[in-house]
Amino acid sequence: MTDEARQIAARSRMVSEQLRARGLHDERVLAAMHDVPRDAFVPTTHGALAYDDSALPLPHGQTISQPYMVARAAELAQLQPTDRVLEVGLGSGYQAAVLSRLCAHVIGVELVPELAHGAEHKLRALGYDNVQVQVGDGSLGFAPGAPYDAIVVAAASPQAPAALVEQLRVGGRLVIPIGDRQLQTLCVVTRTQDAMHIEEHDRCVYVPLLGAAGFSH
Repeated sequence: MTDEARQIAARSRMVSEQLRARGLHDERVLAAMHDVPRDAFVPTTHGALAYDDSALPLPHGQTISQPYMVARAAELAQLQPTDRVLEVGLGSGYQAAVLSRLCAHVIGVELVPELAHGAEHKLRALGYDNVQVQVGDGSLGFAPGAPYDAIVVAAASPQAPAALVEQLRVGGRLVIPIGDRQLQTLCVVTRTQDAMHIEEHDRCVYVPLLGAAGFSH
């Protein structure tokens, strides 16, 4: 079996054993998770663990999220093929690649320049041309690209940052882990005409969202 065939088989097992077996059922999300090569975004030192059911470390204290959480966040975002999406916490670029297969355009914001540049290089090399990379404080969103149909945050926040809610279109969805540094709940915040509606879903553990509207350190 070739290396490519082994990776495809590993992705198939990931989808069936980690995602579908745990109740994820959006076929578009499952197809995107099968198509995007997580191994291409994992540091080479952890390449053998690329399809494990766990988060993996990245430089600068960041992580590439557990496959289940990437798929769950994408499912909760309810993306349509015409949507514009903001991803906060670009990291390796893996989640942005998955989201890019579900919508028209993704803007990924990353606080750490080295991570942003590395992710942009990988995304371009792999042909994810509908992902735009921005370096900046993702807790403040990216106002020039607003309004967004959905915003997906890949880091834990003590609350739903006001700037992110404001950058949603009315009816738009913010998927974000809310809680303290030790434990969070994955929430969907829907912007209404004059307020917001919050739904709580999975318990989870993410790295902290650093920035003006996140954790300070």
